[in-house]
Amino acid sequence: MTTDTERKARERHADEERIREVLADRAAATGQRDARRFLAHCAPETVDFSLAPPLRFKGPEALDQQALEAWYATWDGPIEVTMTEVEIAVGDDVAFAHSIDLMRGTKADGFEVRLWSRATVGLRRTDGVWKITHTHSSVPFLMDGSGRAALDLTP
Repeated sequence: MTTDTERKARERHADEERIREVLADRAAATGQRDARRFLAHCAPETVDFSLAPPLRFKGPEALDQQALEAWYATWDGPIEVTMTEVEIAVGDDVAFAHSIDLMRGTKADGFEVRLWSRATVGLRRTDGVWKITHTHSSVPFLMDGSGRAALDLTP
């Protein structure tokens, strides 16, 4: 006989796996430069604190497919996103994940990108589907007064 605690643990594990699939598919969508697929995992009320200005994108501006396609167009070939150190905490209808991510690829001007960043993703379950409602990406900056991003760090 299954206890309530065992059942809840199985459900949490299944939810965690579903969330890992969402995150992996988003990374794969970036690799394939598929803006529609990337944004399909987001709720309409998504708030995004991305690496690019401004300080915040909210709702429709966070889900701007044309803007994402324009950014993809600044790359030559695939954009590789590798998520490492992924940790997920799952509640009944709310979850969050954080990771250290590596983005690699070649910009249209030939510049080779190899950038480690930190990512946090908040999700909400609606009608049984986990949707992203909050994203935050950042890079550390040097605390020496220069304000420069510390782009040479690795985990």
